[in-house]
Amino acid sequence: MSTIQTIQDKALALKNNRAFELFVVGVIIISALLVGAKTYPIPETVSQAIVWLDVGITFLFLFEIIVRFIAEPNKKRFFHNGWNVFDTLVVVVSLIPIDNSDMALVGRLVRVFRVLRMVSIIPELRMLLNSLVRALPQLGYVVLLMFIIFYIYAAIGATFFAGINPDLWGDIAISMLTLFRVMTFEDWTDVMYETMAVFPLSWSFYLSFIFFTAFAFLNMVIGIVVNVLEDEHARERAEQDEEQGNASLNDLRAEIHELKNMISRLEQR
Repeated sequence: MSTIQTIQDKALALKNNRAFELFVVGVIIISALLVGAKTYPIPETVSQAIVWLDVGITFLFLFEIIVRFIAEPNKKRFFHNGWNVFDTLVVVVSLIPIDNSDMALVGRLVRVFRVLRMVSIIPELRMLLNSLVRALPQLGYVVLLMFIIFYIYAAIGATFFAGINPDLWGDIAISMLTLFRVMTFEDWTDVMYETMAVFPLSWSFYLSFIFFTAFAFLNMVIGIVVNVLEDEHARERAEQDEEQGNASLNDLRAEIHELKNMISRLEQR
């Protein structure tokens, strides 16, 4: 039993070692570079060397997953973490020799996704992604409102500007694509000047649309993401305080409230 505990302690120390973490990050970066190198015409000897290097990287990833699994005190909870499941699947599929089979495309895609392991290794990236995922429900309403604005302006554009340029305003779908071009400022002035030649006041159509989409909605999205990111930071700090045994703000409030009740009871006596 002591031997197992010793192995687990060493695995935990290796997992929390900053140098080991940076080494794994470096291996992930090298893995990404190898994926990019395969897209260029390279000599056969270099290609073979890349294949063997890729095999070595896969076994390094397997070793890192094993270390994380051994370091986990509760082995059943290891796969409760979605990132652990993702990392394990990527490594296991990478170990399957499918490069020369009909599933070769799957193997290449899996090697591309190995770059995403950077997120599971670096806590800051993980926090950013978690914040983005938590913000999606709120962003959905913003996207819905933006779609309504797009639809209204596209209907107006198709009604008034279809005769000027059917390629840009022929129907409501094409009009929405044109408005997306306007929102991204991709030569939008050319579109505006073309309609202004017939409708001189059509500049107000474009400026109001840009104000609603590129400015107002963009600030709304940024505000939602920032708020969720602040909540995520607060949650991370609360978890760290709990792990370190530090009293949280809620705990302090509860203790102050209890002290007030005790003082109140003593005064009544």
